[in-house]
Amino acid sequence: MLKKLYVCVLEAKDLPIKNSRVKLQLGKFKYKTRISRNTFNPTWNEEFVFKVKDIAEEVLVVTVVNDHSDDELKDNNKQISPPTWFSLQCSNKSGRFFNKFCGKILLTISLHCKSRASSMNHRHSPNSTIAIENSATDLDDLHTSSQPSFRKVRKMGEGKQLLKVIANRLDRIFNKKVRNSKSADCSETSNSLSDYEDSVEENSPPCSFEEGIAVMESRDNQPESPENLPGGILVDKIYVVSPYNLNVVLFAPNSQFRKDLAELQGTTNLQEGAWSWKGEDMSCLTRVVTYTKAASKLVKAVIATEEQTYIRVTKGEFVVLVSVCTPDVPYGNTFRIELLYKIMPGEEVSSGDESSHLVISWGIVFLQSTMMKGMIESGARQGLKESFDQFSNLLAQSFKVLDKQELINKEQLLATLQTESQWNWWQAIAYFWNFTVVSTFFMVLYFLLHILRCGPSQPQGLEFRGIELPDSLGELVTSGILVIQLKRVYHMVAHFVQARFQMGTDHGMKAHGDGWVVTVALIEGVDLASLESTGFSDPYVVFTCNGQTRSSSVKLETSDPHWNEILEFDAMEEPPSVLHVEVFDFDGPFDQDVSLGHAEINFLKHTSTELADMWLMLEGKLAQSAQSKLHLRIFLDNNKGVETIKDYLEKKEKEVGKKLNLPSPQRNSTFQKLFGLPPEEFLINDFTCSLKRKLHLQGRLFLSARIVGFYANLFGHKTKFFFLWEDIDNIQVLPPSLASLGSPTLVIILRRGRGIDARHGAKSQDEEGRLRFHFQSFVSFGSASRTIMALWRTRILNPYQKEQITEEHEDQEVLVMPDDYGSILEDEVKMSSIYSAELPIKMGLVMEIFEGGNLEHKIMKRSGCMDYDTTPWDPVKPDVLERRVSYQFNRHSSVFDVTSTQQKFPNTITGGWIVNEVMVLNGVPFSDHFR
Repeated sequence: MLKKLYVCVLEAKDLPIKNSRVKLQLGKFKYKTRISRNTFNPTWNEEFVFKVKDIAEEVLVVTVVNDHSDDELKDNNKQISPPTWFSLQCSNKSGRFFNKFCGKILLTISLHCKSRASSMNHRHSPNSTIAIENSATDLDDLHTSSQPSFRKVRKMGEGKQLLKVIANRLDRIFNKKVRNSKSADCSETSNSLSDYEDSVEENSPPCSFEEGIAVMESRDNQPESPENLPGGILVDKIYVVSPYNLNVVLFAPNSQFRKDLAELQGTTNLQEGAWSWKGEDMSCLTRVVTYTKAASKLVKAVIATEEQTYIRVTKGEFVVLVSVCTPDVPYGNTFRIELLYKIMPGEEVSSGDESSHLVISWGIVFLQSTMMKGMIESGARQGLKESFDQFSNLLAQSFKVLDKQELINKEQLLATLQTESQWNWWQAIAYFWNFTVVSTFFMVLYFLLHILRCGPSQPQGLEFRGIELPDSLGELVTSGILVIQLKRVYHMVAHFVQARFQMGTDHGMKAHGDGWVVTVALIEGVDLASLESTGFSDPYVVFTCNGQTRSSSVKLETSDPHWNEILEFDAMEEPPSVLHVEVFDFDGPFDQDVSLGHAEINFLKHTSTELADMWLMLEGKLAQSAQSKLHLRIFLDNNKGVETIKDYLEKKEKEVGKKLNLPSPQRNSTFQKLFGLPPEEFLINDFTCSLKRKLHLQGRLFLSARIVGFYANLFGHKTKFFFLWEDIDNIQVLPPSLASLGSPTLVIILRRGRGIDARHGAKSQDEEGRLRFHFQSFVSFGSASRTIMALWRTRILNPYQKEQITEEHEDQEVLVMPDDYGSILEDEVKMSSIYSAELPIKMGLVMEIFEGGNLEHKIMKRSGCMDYDTTPWDPVKPDVLERRVSYQFNRHSSVFDVTSTQQKFPNTITGGWIVNEVMVLNGVPFSDHFR
């Protein structure tokens, strides 16, 4: 008869190690407790159940980390043994035991027939003595487990302690009472067994995700990595993240990435099953995920079921096979889709960070023969492509994507350029190997030889001792020529030394900090202009980005310079918009260098592949006449991932004075596609407004880190444009008028020659040639104008001014200022009474609710307010105090953010207080329309 053996591991004492865990094995069934850290007297209070047929033939093996014992259960005449201490003995690596006391362990063991649905519930206190508890528990308490805190459960210790059950006596003792109560107990409980218990008995035991990964990783007999599925490759990209962390993001329970992806794709009813072992041999982890796919133009919303199975886990490689069934789609019972996720170590990144190579392939398995095979394959291919495009875009927002070609080019380029010397003897020889230097050298040598061969002469004419004058006109001419030659050589040497050591303090600087890092590889220049008659110049290049400047070395006497230099900018908190490039002709440290050409690189108009290898045509009269161009390789990296964006928004909140929330991935992806922006661009806010040209055009104004964009769709006629924050010269607010239908107008004026691509959206062009854009009819004009003005001002500030603003705000709270809150609190507002009471409490005690103390936090917490936070009361006017409040309000249907501004002032009529509050709900429909 099948029986269940319940083993409850309570605690241990006097262990020789601080970090310990207990492993139990009975036959092929294995369990282990959580790791108890930093204590010699650990407490576990965990219970495990084993299925046994013949207790007389079974041996219970108990393994304690690094310490082991071989002990036996004492005889007793009870079906359930009480908590009993067992002494532990140490063993060596071969498993031999020594008579050395290594502490003791407290266990409780009980045996039941299969139908018995009761077990022990020992929750033993570490400070109490041995206690016997015979209370029954639900079957849900049979398997108590604890998840390890981090990735990998390391193998600790190799000795084992054996608790040999005195099989015959224990079997006789336990079976004695089982036989007496068999007819009663088993029959009464057989009908009350839950479905969950049946599943536990029939299926493999569940396990934690981290523990299961660690177990699979520790196995030696790993299968070979499978080939990609025949349907094709859906994703093949390299991300700056370790393979383990990428695996956790994609497949860990309750992954935030999966939730964001479901929201992006419109998936609902997402339910993830627990990871468990597949089969009795526990060869691989598996789980089942169900969800409802969003309806498309051709197919209604359907339920999909995914079976996810790990088939290979090594130190740096994870292979997961996903089988997707959608029986509700047309011909859904005739096929299933298979997806193969392969996470492998990527190439080494220059920053030293780990990278992962993610390859997702797909295939289709037909379960039945069908004539619609071609149509099914075509539809599946199109649907999967759209789905995994969204998948890739969302994942790119969390981790930096490394283009394969870009990665190879960057790594190889940096490696080769760094090995080349910028200034070497060959360059000096090439510069000084000319007629002037060579002829001067021989003239000086000739004069020195002449002086050595000639002896001293007597003074003649006007000469006196120590002063010799030319004795003939030929000597005078020869001396003059030598002086002129020496002067020219001196100027050449001085120019060479100045060019070598006067390149600027920013040359050769390495990037520092976390954020957006721009790396420029300056390769060469071709056909650079010259002002000299020789046709050569001494060019050097200056790069400017977000207020930072980097300059190259000076190349002397050339029109086709080869630099092969790497210039890095310090990390920036916001993504750069443009990179300014200008080439100068070096004339010395005190002369005004002449510009040989300039250019501007817009990061929003070039892909990463284009930036990785580009020829840049220079502008300007000299450059255009000579057709000058530069060979550059530019790399824009975000070395902090999504945290950079979060830090950026937190800083902008203080400058804007308004809560800035990162939009949903779906909304951000739509924004990028709408204006054709690169993946690193992220939306900050958007407002409904109208664009005033000859006629009013209703649309939306989008604000991101680098651009201001407008989009409208009037009866299929689309209008969209954008310009950079740096293009804006001035912003004006015009008062309401009859022409603006009583609405204030926000006028954005661009710099001269800027925003040419957006000129079709401008209302007019002023006499200075500047484009003027008129926006009005905002739902909340105050909020929109404050946000736009603040973002523009902070964008055009230099780094020193930004640092000053950051220092001013670093000690301030992040506050959300409701739109036009000041005027609302001051004006008379008609309100309705919703609560009134007279309480027998002192007024001071009631006002403690608004003091930000424990009483206020307790009341708001019980009211359903989470993360409740307040600022101190600050005086804003005589007898008027003001503060900010923010929290999350938890309703059964949703959780949304609430921010408010409160003002309190004494009531001179009643002698009490008046508290006014303006509340803004964030993340609810139409929240911009009311408060």
